[in-house]
Amino acid sequence: MALICLLASLPAQAADNVIRYYPSGSIYTYRWALLKLALDHVEKLDHRHYELLPLKDNVTQWRAEQLLSSGKVDVLAFAPNAQREKLLQPVRMDILKGIIGYRVFFVRKEDAARIARLNAQQFRSSVRLGLNSQWADYPIMKNNGYEMLASIGYESLFEMLAAGRFDAFPRGLNEVGSEMKEQLPRYPGLTLEKTKAIYYPFPVYFWVSKENTALAKRVLQGLKLAERDGSFKALFLRHHAEAIQLLTDNGWQTTQISNTELPPGNVKPDTSWWWKRR
Repeated sequence: MALICLLASLPAQAADNVIRYYPSGSIYTYRWALLKLALDHVEKLDHRHYELLPLKDNVTQWRAEQLLSSGKVDVLAFAPNAQREKLLQPVRMDILKGIIGYRVFFVRKEDAARIARLNAQQFRSSVRLGLNSQWADYPIMKNNGYEMLASIGYESLFEMLAAGRFDAFPRGLNEVGSEMKEQLPRYPGLTLEKTKAIYYPFPVYFWVSKENTALAKRVLQGLKLAERDGSFKALFLRHHAEAIQLLTDNGWQTTQISNTELPPGNVKPDTSWWWKRR
């Protein structure tokens, strides 16, 4: 009987040491490597080990927030907005140092020369951008006067761009390296535009449920320890070396715009690790 009770208790005990996270995929690898780094730092102090497990279901950001609130996911990695501030608990340290707010564009090869000739205002008024309507950058760009086409999904946006449904697909500087390898071979008519970029302050945080303050404190403690000993910066630079080199090589004309979705009280990102803003 004692053995049966012990065996019955093992899954629950194991679950206590499992942290389920979202989103997953190649463009998010750094986020979860950083979470592991933070947890490993605290583990050295109290010897409590955690395993990270991705949520493999492809859900919307709104659905992911519901799963976090209901306890089916433990950590998200998203940008702040008013809704998340109300529903969830942020670990208020910017994990991407603003690099995802530096937006460059995939375009059709046949349009690249035309777009390169446009000035910033002409680009804003005449180039139609395509984005998932649930992504935080959709209202930001719309509120800044860019012409937008709303859609749902991620990979379908590459297909829609190739089909001419819109003119340019904005992507974070940290995302385009993997996407050029994974997506462009499937869409040979697309290319990375080499002259135009947009920047807006766009912090990204880890988020936990309102009830899971212990995990929030643990993650924040680990991030601070990793920042203090330099391992946070080393991990960031290692994962973003290709993106930083793209910025150096291309010299995009950068238009800085406001983040209309950033709630009060959020500090604007420090970009000094990868970009010295004028």
